[in-house]
Amino acid sequence: MKILFGIQGTGNGHITRARAMAAAFRNKAIEVDYIVSGRSRDKLFDMEIFGDYRCYDGLTFVTINGQVSKVRTALKNNLYRFYSDVRALNLKQYDLVISDFEPVSAWAAKQQNVTSVAIGHQSAFKYDIPKRGDDFMSRKIMESFAPTDIHLGLHWHHFNQPLLPPMIEQNKSVAVTQADKILVYLPFENIQHIADWLKPHSDYRFYVYHENPNAKAAGHITLRPLSRITFPKDLLSCNGVVSNAGFELASEALSFGKKILVKPLHGQYEQSSNAKALKQLGFGEEMDTLDHAVLGKWLRQKSFDPIHYPDVASAVTDWICAGMHTSAIELSHKLWQATHFPNTILKNPSSAAKVA
Repeated sequence: MKILFGIQGTGNGHITRARAMAAAFRNKAIEVDYIVSGRSRDKLFDMEIFGDYRCYDGLTFVTINGQVSKVRTALKNNLYRFYSDVRALNLKQYDLVISDFEPVSAWAAKQQNVTSVAIGHQSAFKYDIPKRGDDFMSRKIMESFAPTDIHLGLHWHHFNQPLLPPMIEQNKSVAVTQADKILVYLPFENIQHIADWLKPHSDYRFYVYHENPNAKAAGHITLRPLSRITFPKDLLSCNGVVSNAGFELASEALSFGKKILVKPLHGQYEQSSNAKALKQLGFGEEMDTLDHAVLGKWLRQKSFDPIHYPDVASAVTDWICAGMHTSAIELSHKLWQATHFPNTILKNPSSAAKVA
């Protein structure tokens, strides 16, 4: 079997999930090629596991100060180039296409009648999960962005739907929490606005990661560039995570037992829905702006016990290698049986009842 794996390059969550899949595929007698779209090659880092991967412009979103800019998004995306790339991508040598919300591979598979599988959080939105901002246009964008034949949606809870748990890299390290240490990852916000917002909370040490870590910051604020070396270490030792409402980082934080405060990207249906889900489950808190009062209250909260999610990447890889003969419902049931939610995190009985 030979597979083409398409990775959405906007944000780092899709790439992190693909790394877990790539590691699982390395142990199989399967050849996998990778393509990445939505981010230029010079903006990608730590991509060695994907070998000689190819890059495409694809489709992406443009943000300004924490909000999607519809005008700049429209100007940024070259639809003629996108359709040209789709037509030029020859899939004759591939038996299967996997797409993590990557549109070039998905549309090429659709046009060339190659079986395709979507693996990712966006696929969960085909089911009855917590949603916010669920208008007609948002649904159509989610449905048509990267269409596939089979959908494996990932989420923090099954919500009585045939979903899979989060796909996170299996880390054997033990979290040693430093009570005053907070990890901050708000890539769509202005870095100086972040530093000014954190400055009054001098009883805590903030480690802020940003693509452009240049700002005037107080001594209790450490600004760092994106790094696959220091970021996991800071995540492991922090007491809490402040981030946008992307799926992957929140998943890792929950698996380590870190409290979460999210600021969803304005105008982004997925992130707004994620914030609602975290709140409904009792897994995290949310804010609409860089709010001092919300941050101060959250900083005083206790962290949760870790959620144990199984090795989803290996299970999905085994399922694909076995020919996908069993249903996605059976795969879902098996993986949720292996998931452990501690009582300390499902603290809200009414919320727990909604998803039991």
